[in-house]
Order: sequence, then C-alpha cells, then structure tokens
Amino acid sequence: MGTARVVINSIHIKGDLLLSPILDGEAVLYSFESTPEVRIGVAFGSGGSQAGPGTELPGVSTWLVKLLTETIAKTMVEPRRLCFSLPPVDLKKQAVGGVLSVTVVSASNLGKKGASNELGNQQSLSGSTASGIADNRVVHAFVEVEVGNLMRKTDTSEGPNPTWNSTFNMVLHGETGVVKFLLYELDSGGVKFNYLTSCEIKVKYVLDGSTIFWAIGHNSGVVARHAENCGKEVGMVVPFEDNTGELTVSLVLKEWQFAGGSVTVSNSLSNGLRSSLDGSPKLQPRTGSTLRVKVVEGRALAVNSKSGKCDPYVKLQYGKALYRTKTLSRTAQPVWNDKFEFDEIAGGEYLKIKCYNLDTFSDDSIGSARVNLEGLLDGASRDVWVPLEKVDSGEIRLEIERIQNDQNDNLKRSSSKVEAGWIELVIIEARDLVAADLRGTSDPYVRVHYGNNKKRTKVIYKTLAPQWNQTFEFAETGEPLILHVKDHNAVLPTASIGNCTVEYSMLSPNEPADKWIPLQGVRSGEIHVKIVRRVMDSGKKTSLETDVSALGKGHKISAQMRDSLKKCAGLVDEGGDAEALSLVLTEVEGVQDEQEVYIQQLEREKAVLLRKINDLGSEIVRSSSGPARTPY
Repeated sequence: MGTARVVINSIHIKGDLLLSPILDGEAVLYSFESTPEVRIGVAFGSGGSQAGPGTELPGVSTWLVKLLTETIAKTMVEPRRLCFSLPPVDLKKQAVGGVLSVTVVSASNLGKKGASNELGNQQSLSGSTASGIADNRVVHAFVEVEVGNLMRKTDTSEGPNPTWNSTFNMVLHGETGVVKFLLYELDSGGVKFNYLTSCEIKVKYVLDGSTIFWAIGHNSGVVARHAENCGKEVGMVVPFEDNTGELTVSLVLKEWQFAGGSVTVSNSLSNGLRSSLDGSPKLQPRTGSTLRVKVVEGRALAVNSKSGKCDPYVKLQYGKALYRTKTLSRTAQPVWNDKFEFDEIAGGEYLKIKCYNLDTFSDDSIGSARVNLEGLLDGASRDVWVPLEKVDSGEIRLEIERIQNDQNDNLKRSSSKVEAGWIELVIIEARDLVAADLRGTSDPYVRVHYGNNKKRTKVIYKTLAPQWNQTFEFAETGEPLILHVKDHNAVLPTASIGNCTVEYSMLSPNEPADKWIPLQGVRSGEIHVKIVRRVMDSGKKTSLETDVSALGKGHKISAQMRDSLKKCAGLVDEGGDAEALSLVLTEVEGVQDEQEVYIQQLEREKAVLLRKINDLGSEIVRSSSGPARTPY
C-alpha cells in the first residue's frame, strides 16, 4: 500500500475572543466566549510536490474540523482559558519539567449540588419533614490531587469546613501543568465514596524565570498569583464548580528543569550555586556522558490488600537498558542502596521507574514514575524523592549523578595506554536465587561471557546461596562482561536463573570494586563479585619475582588434572551415576580454566621480561657509546 500526504492549505477560526489582563498586566488570559466556527482547507498528494483538491477525500476535512473544534472547546472556551505571559526579561530557556509542592489546607461551606431539591422532593413524597442536619451538608470528605497520572489523596475530615493540611510533591512534565482537586464524600458506613465536585489550578513557567498560577474564581472571575522565583509559597482560595464551596491551598514551585541542561531551584541555595546552576557557560555537551543512578530507599509504599505484605523491588528502564534492585521482605520503608550506570541518551529520554510487590503467582505493581534527567549538570548530583503515580501513596528516593565527558575521556585514554592490561573477576557467591528444581533448590553455576571468551564456574549442588570463590582473567578489550547463572541438569537442558552485566569501564586501574549485582530476568537473586582492571607496572616487581611458589603452580595444576582424570576413568569403569560423573567433569573444566589463567599469566610475565631485556640492552649500548673517562 502507498502513502498519502495531507496538505493543510488554510485554517479559518471565527469567534469572539476574550482578553483578560491579570497581575497588573504581566500576563493575559484569553478564551472564546463560545465554541468558534472552524474551517480547514485540505489537499492530498502521494508524497511528492503534487497535490490534488480536498474533494477527493471529503471525510478527512470533516474529521480534522471536528478534532480541532473539540480541542479548542476543551482548552480555551469559557470558562477555560489559556495564558500568555509578558515577561520584562527573556532568559531564553525552555522548561521541560518541574517539581511542585501542593498543600491542601482546608475547605469551607461545602455542600452537595442539587441536594436541596432532592431533599424537597423526598419530603413531598413522604409527607413529612426531615429533622436534624440538612442532607446538603457534607459530613466526611477528602480531596484527591491529580497532575497527569500522578494522584494523591488527603485523609478524611469531618464537617462542612474540613481541615486537612496534607502536603504532596507533584511532578510537572513540561512548562505548563494543571493541578486538579477532586472532592469526594465518604458514606456513613465508611465503605463507599461519592464524587461531589472539583476545581483546578493551572501552572505556567514564564520566560523571566518566574511562575504564574491561575484559576477560575467566583462569577467567572480570575484568581491569579505570581511567584517571582522558585521556593516562594503562594496561597490561593479557589471555588469549586457550581459554587459548592471553596478550597484553600498552598503551592510552592520547588524546581524548574530546562532543556539546555540547567535547573532553577529554591532560594535555599546560595547565590553562588544558583549562578552556576542557571548559567549556561559551564554546561557541557550531553553526548557520551554516563548517568549513575542509586536507588536509595522508599517510603509509604502500598501493601497487598489481601495479605498485608509488602516485598518491594524496583525496575529501572532508560532507553533499552533495564535493571532491577534486590527484593526486600516485609517492609513498606525499604532501603536498597543499589547503584546502576546508564549511557546518556540525547533527546530528553526519561528514566522510567516501576515498583513491584513480590507475590507468589504474579507480582503486583505498586506505582510507577518518570524522571526527567535534562536538568542535570556535569559532575553534579541530585538527591530527589520521586512520587509514584497511579497509586495512593509511595515515593522512591534516587541519587542521580552525571559524569563529565572529560572524566570518561581520561578513563578511555588511561585504558588505551595500558600495556598488558587485563580484567580480573572473582565470582564469590550468590543469594536468594530462584528454585529451578521441584525440590525447591537449584544446582547453580555461572557462565562468564566476555567477547568471544567463555568460561564457567563449578556447580554447587542443592542450594539457593552458593559460594564459588573462583577467579577468572581476561585480556581487556572493552567488551561487555556478562554473567549467566544456570541451573545444572545432568539429563535435561540447563535452565537460566538470571543474568547480569558487570560494569568495569569506569573503574580506576588496580582498584578493586566489590559489589552485589541483582540478576535480571528473574524475580529474585543477586550475585557477589569483585572486579579489578589490572595494569602491569614495569617499575614494580612482577608476580613471578614476588611469588616464590609460582613455578610450582604448573606442577600443582598438572597433578590436579591427573587426579581428576583418574576419578573420571574410575567412575566410567565402575558404571558410576551420572551426577557424580558430571561433578568430576566440572572439576576437570575448572582445572582447565585455572590452567588457561596460568598460561595467560606466564605470557604476560614473558612480555614484561622481554621488554626489560630490551631496555637493558639499549642501556648497555648507550653506555658503551659514550666518551671515554679520563684517568686521575
């Protein structure tokens, strides 16, 4: 099938436009008195420059008119209004997100829409007059705050003038946002709740760095406030729809984030720090940087409604990279302190967070969120509590750091200068592995992939917390180092019980890193490794010079190989069971791996010795060609 090109030749919008200056002329609200008349001229083509008249597909023009008319009606037909700011200064920065603190203080004169008429009808039908409190008064009420998909609700308060004083951190995605306040009433039984009414406040970033808040007031008036800088508290009293009461709120725009890589925060920071955050000269290009994300902790996470348990873990997704934290048992206030690294993606990619509660059959989602990373500066870190969306409560604390390009370049240069550099990986142990066998255990081993090199550990039988303590070495090539944890089976194919990638590119030479890495693709499990980027220093003694028993290592490996082969031959002659034979073969593979490591070590030592011999020969030549000494 081919493609068609739709060309919009003209758009005509006819209606009465209302302009309402606010804040002493610093901004103008604009809207149509009623839905305007919309006409759209459309032509069609096949993708080139040729275009035919719109009469060929008249339904498309009608659909576009309907779509534009509905959009205008939802956004800028009375009482809905848009805002155009008139800042005295333009800082030339585009806001891409922000953090807004919303405090729902109280409400007054709450009532139910049409309740008095319903009450009168009931009285006339029953022939009697109700006594006590009138039915149009709200008894138990709470407010739900919405910004996009992020929802939070207050506790329940009694009376027609309830007080809540509930504060929530909300996230804005863009330079504008709409904060909706939905009022609900809880019935006398405390089970059912009914929607009563709502109101909303709109937020807009102004090009001079300030923020405008506005809402519809009484008699279609306007309630507007102006915050000159981040961190300034703004109080507003906003009527609910149909004049069924008023809501008092307090708003604080804590932070604006910008596409250029800067961030404006509250005045609690010093002026010197503010200048470095707001100014652009110190910003570095964003291509090729690394993002370090630490999932620190969580609080007020949702629990399972049936079991009352909360066994939380977090998944992070950035581009195609996906990681998860370890699972913690029976806590709604988890502390993970798990660290992950991502290659930064240009174009404003969001960091996606999904929090889960581990369950027997399927894990329950207990919230998600998006984190805008465009406000990060090179070399600076951000400590932030991220509220979870699509749930009533829950926040995740993240520490995010962006590594400067020159640091990455220095590491690359240092690694390029390495002579005889290699990766030393110690696979120590694992914990909380999934059970792959019917008996509730596993027979785990680890297969290591580094480029074209593949090695494996020994098998540890019948355990979910194996200990290997095996060392592997690879000549450093910069390729991904991937660990696959497998469940050994003598007859059936091996089963995967998780995998992970070991990050080593950011490590300093000869400085070991000890880390627990969560396994991917499974519900639980972590592996404990120690990794070092080894660099041969010709100025120091080699391992052959410092280890007097190095020459005996070859004899030891040969003896181990002979013993293992004897065991294997004995089991074959005796018709031994498959499990014992498999264990012996695993020992043989382990000895072979140790032999490979030893051979690689000898090759490195050989290269170092040859270089020393060449240096010594060059020194002898220089000494012999010098001028003869004069005897005294």
